[in-house]
Amino acid sequence: MYNLSGQLLEQYEFEVSDIQKGRGAYICITENGKKIIKAYDASEVRAEAVYLFLEEARKCGLPADIICRTKNDTVLAADVDGTMYYAREYIEGRECETKNREDLMTAMRAIARFHACMSRYEREVPEGMRISPDMLVLEYEKHNRELKKVRNYVRNKKSKNEFEMIFMKSYEGFLEKAEEATGLLHEQMQSLSGEEQAKLEGVCHGDFNQHNIVFAKGKAWITNFEAAVYDVMVRDVANFLRKIMEKYNWNIALATDMINAYEKERKLSDAEREQLYIRLSYPEKFWKIANHYYNSNKAWVSGRNIEKLNKVIVQEEQRAQFLNMLFYFVK
Repeated sequence: MYNLSGQLLEQYEFEVSDIQKGRGAYICITENGKKIIKAYDASEVRAEAVYLFLEEARKCGLPADIICRTKNDTVLAADVDGTMYYAREYIEGRECETKNREDLMTAMRAIARFHACMSRYEREVPEGMRISPDMLVLEYEKHNRELKKVRNYVRNKKSKNEFEMIFMKSYEGFLEKAEEATGLLHEQMQSLSGEEQAKLEGVCHGDFNQHNIVFAKGKAWITNFEAAVYDVMVRDVANFLRKIMEKYNWNIALATDMINAYEKERKLSDAEREQLYIRLSYPEKFWKIANHYYNSNKAWVSGRNIEKLNKVIVQEEQRAQFLNMLFYFVK
C-alpha cells in the first residue's frame, strides 16, 4: 500500500483496507472511518506534548485533531526505514476559503477560542517547545543582516538583471521599515516585566493558515498541529492576518472585522495589540523574496520572482495605510 509497510500499520488498533495519497500524508480507509498517517520528524517528547495540547482543547469543547495512539500507547510509530509517523482521525470537509468573508471570521473566532483555552494550560511544556522572549528580535536582526548581504551582493555586480535593479530601487525603504520594527520589538521586550511577558504567552498552533481550518460536521476544525509551540499567542493572529492581507491588498475594513471577530472570543491586551502591530509592520514578504533570490540560482531569475517583487512594492502604499490604521487601533 503505497510506501507504508505492514510493520507500521500493524502498530495500530485499526485495520487498513485501502490507502489514498493526500497532501503530504496518507489517507487510510479503516473499519472505523478514515485516518491520516503523516511522517513526523520531531521527537517523541514533542509528539506527546502535542497530544496533550489537543486533549486539553477537547476538554474545552474545541473541534481539533484527534491523534490515534499505537498499541504500545505511544504517539509515534516507526516504519521499517526508521521514519517516524503519527496517525489521527481524518476530518473530511472543506478548507477555509480566503474569498469567503464568513470563513475568515469563523477562522478568527476559532483560533481565539483555542488561545483562550490554552492560555489556562497548566501542564509542563517541554523546554524545546518554549520560544524565548527575545527569539523574534534575534530573528528580525538576522533577517536584516540577510537583507544587507543581498544589497551588498547586488551593488557589487557590474551588470544587473531586471530583478536586481528593481530590488536596489526599493531596498532602502524596506530596510528602514525592517529596522524600525526590530527596534520597536526590542523596546517592548525591554519594557515588559517577566510577569507581563508571561501573560502574552500560551500554546500556539504555530502554522495557523487557511489550509489548517476545515469546515466539517457544522464546525470549524483546527488541524495540523505539528508546528505547535509555547509562545506569544498573537503570533497566530499576525501570521494569518498577514497571509489574508497580502491576498486582499491590505484591506483595512476586512482586517478590522477580522480582529473584531477574534476579540469577540478573546480580548487582546494592549501589549498584544502592540505586538500585533510590530509583527505586521516588519516587511517579511520583501525579506522572503530577497532571501529566496540570494539562495537560488542568481544567473537566472524567473519572471515569477520579478512579479512577486513588483507586487510587494505596489502593495506597500496600501500596507502603510493599513499600518497607520493599526497603529491608532493599538494605542
